Amino acid sequence: MQRRTDPRIATHVHAALGDARTVVNVGAGAGSYEPVGREVTAVEPSSAMREQRPDYLPEAVDATAEALPFPNDCFDAAMATITVHQWRDLDRGLLEMRRVTRGPVVILTFDGTALANFWLAEYAPELIAAERARYPAIAHLRAALGGTSTVSEIPIPIDCVDGFGEAFYARPESFLDDRVRRAQSGWGFVDSHAAARSIDLLRAELASGEWDRKYGALREQPEYHGSLRLVVAQP
Repeated sequence: MQRRTDPRIATHVHAALGDARTVVNVGAGAGSYEPVGREVTAVEPSSAMREQRPDYLPEAVDATAEALPFPNDCFDAAMATITVHQWRDLDRGLLEMRRVTRGPVVILTFDGTALANFWLAEYAPELIAAERARYPAIAHLRAALGGTSTVSEIPIPIDCVDGFGEAFYARPESFLDDRVRRAQSGWGFVDSHAAARSIDLLRAELASGEWDRKYGALREQPEYHGSLRLVVAQP
């Protein structure tokens, strides 16, 4: 399994929920970053993802972010982790999260404008362009949620176990593994010829030592400050 909860990132998400007892997790997927020890209502429209949820987590409600089947102000907090870029109607989904929540709305996402700083942009520019187009602007999220909000840059640990792209900033060989790439949805938006060209270039520069000459210091860097962001909006 390539996509898992990284406990250090989870610490930031759970802290942002404050003392909330009831939490709605929108676009919950298989349950990554879902807190235990709180009363969580998970919402996930994909049956395949609902079936992947472990037994220790509650069953997810079959619903979408855009039409949450709950009354107003019925949760202490709401969360959405690495999912808002997949919603059909982003603004409607954000308004629904705000409608059903008395307290903070917590969103873990990526800042597309920061992705250009990642070394992978040199090898797979088509991938980075596709990802930048998918992730909503942080300012847009804040405006749609209203109220007061903060944005935090979340550091990515060198041994991050959540397999998104920047998680492998110090482990470039990982991108040569098609299992890793299949777990990163952005590759699905890249032409197969362009993807192959990107991987061939990376493989060649790893073999020649060129990647290490340019970026080898990252192999020892304990954390990476990239595009991962935590948006916390209060009513």
